[in-house]
Amino acid sequence: MPDAAAHLPFFYGSISRADAEEFLKLAGMMDGLFLLRQCHRTLGGYVISMVFNLQFHHYPVERQLNGTYAIMGGKSHCGPAELCEYYSKDADGLCCVLRRPCNRPSGVEYKPGIFDNIRDNMMREYVRQTWKLEGDALEQAIISQAPQVEKLIATTAHEQMSWFHGSIGREEAERKLYSGAQPDGKFLIRKRKESDSYALSIVYGKTVYHYIIEHDKSGKYLIPEGTKFDTLWQLVEYLKLKPDGVITVLREACPNGNVSAGICAMPPSLPQTRQQSTNFDGYTPEPSSAGEKPRILPMDTSVYDSPYSDPEEIKDRKVFLKRELLLIDEVELGAGNFGCVKKGVYKMKRRQIDVAIKILKMQGDNEKSVKDEMMKEAEIMHQLDNPYIVRMIGLCQAECLMLVMEMASAGPLNKFLPAKKDEIPMGNIVELMHQVSLGMKYLEEHNFVHRDLAARNVLLVNQHYAKISDFGLSKALAADDSYYTARSGGKWPLKWYAPECILYHKFSSRSDVWSYGVTMWEAFSYGQKPYKKLKGNEVIEFIKKNERLSCPAECPKEMYDIMMDCWTFKMEDRPDFKEVESRMRVYYYSIANKTEDLATGAPTEKKTA
Repeated sequence: MPDAAAHLPFFYGSISRADAEEFLKLAGMMDGLFLLRQCHRTLGGYVISMVFNLQFHHYPVERQLNGTYAIMGGKSHCGPAELCEYYSKDADGLCCVLRRPCNRPSGVEYKPGIFDNIRDNMMREYVRQTWKLEGDALEQAIISQAPQVEKLIATTAHEQMSWFHGSIGREEAERKLYSGAQPDGKFLIRKRKESDSYALSIVYGKTVYHYIIEHDKSGKYLIPEGTKFDTLWQLVEYLKLKPDGVITVLREACPNGNVSAGICAMPPSLPQTRQQSTNFDGYTPEPSSAGEKPRILPMDTSVYDSPYSDPEEIKDRKVFLKRELLLIDEVELGAGNFGCVKKGVYKMKRRQIDVAIKILKMQGDNEKSVKDEMMKEAEIMHQLDNPYIVRMIGLCQAECLMLVMEMASAGPLNKFLPAKKDEIPMGNIVELMHQVSLGMKYLEEHNFVHRDLAARNVLLVNQHYAKISDFGLSKALAADDSYYTARSGGKWPLKWYAPECILYHKFSSRSDVWSYGVTMWEAFSYGQKPYKKLKGNEVIEFIKKNERLSCPAECPKEMYDIMMDCWTFKMEDRPDFKEVESRMRVYYYSIANKTEDLATGAPTEKKTA
């Protein structure tokens, strides 16, 4: 997971205050010269180091519980870049405005912190152990949910460090420290027996000193009367730079005897794993220590894994299902030209699952064509297996032809968003559209063209989990084909179609990219209809004039930039879904957990760190 500031040329990563001041000296010491670095106290926080009147000033930037960033007493901003841009226009309590970025010199890369170096492996192991995922499902989960998983595993990262010795007593700690050389600053961290606290044991003048590290009710780590830290490893990294209440700075770790390249080789004690429930609505995770309200991740739901992930179930998997295994509710979820969709339950060998059942309407002369269309949809959907695509369970031929699919009970995106507008922040929409891009990248990789991507065909399992549906117009391409030409027009959703689809009936993954841009516009406008004043046949003239849908109110610039690239007139100049997903992911990570409830604190005097 990239750092939210990794793309900024004035971001130096995990450097010390002294190093920051040295870079500012070399750059000229003019008023308003500044750089950004990682904070060694708070998880995900930063420090602005700047110059004014030939003096250095350091301002901590904390990541708030809602995922925004703020200097103490200042306004909240959705990311570090936005925060720095704000203070370049208004000092708002700083010694002066940020006038000139001190960009990293040529050849100097930003320095990753110690957690940055082990985070990806820890997240991978956590996802694997917690949700029992492997292969593509594991990679999808890591890509999509890394911001949330990072918060879960950060507090146990110290167990991966060579200086952590687990639960040992004072005497054992001294024995280890006295083994071999005893330079000043040789240290280890241990868990105190029968206590929630830890201890720092450190050598100075051939004597071992012991300091209690408290873990307070707010979840912070501190040596009494000292600075508070979000994690134990941040406290250690800070004490390597400054003694701050202990007898000397930490210099040399006393290894725990199970070390690989400075990182502890033993598996971490991961946070308590979530309990999966067959019915995701019944899932009630424990609240976090910080008092945050937990939310269900996609992997917690009953529809993340394929219903046939159990080897016993896949043995008898067939396209056609037995009618006696299908219970149909009278509740109607929706209707269309084909018939209606009803709620139901499908009985499998070891469990039963909620399903949506598309029931074919008897339509006389038109019945055969509708039936053929449904069979075509079933044939396509039967080949697809991805967490962000509605899976087909099978077909059932009984009183009528029925297509049985996974249940996504929160309904279509275009209806959900306007109904919940006050509850859905922009960051949540970014999260959902990133998931759609993951599903579309999967289709692109497997040579499927959707042809009907729109907000009405994005179904929600819950507020944080989207699945692509409705493959009635889809087409599988041969491996050497980049597009196919439709032989007949029919009723096409022209407002979602790329120019080559309307003009030449040519469809490809790149034309799906155009549709994705329109779907993004629908989402960020909270379900408004695109080209509201134009008729379908007027849209192509609008596009030919190089006009495009305007940016929805409050839509982030980065998201509208992606829409505009999706709406590039020439098909070959458009990005593919691999690029679109990557750009969506980078932005999603940069504002992960952001809500629109941006807390603006009362103005108070800001203090330098």
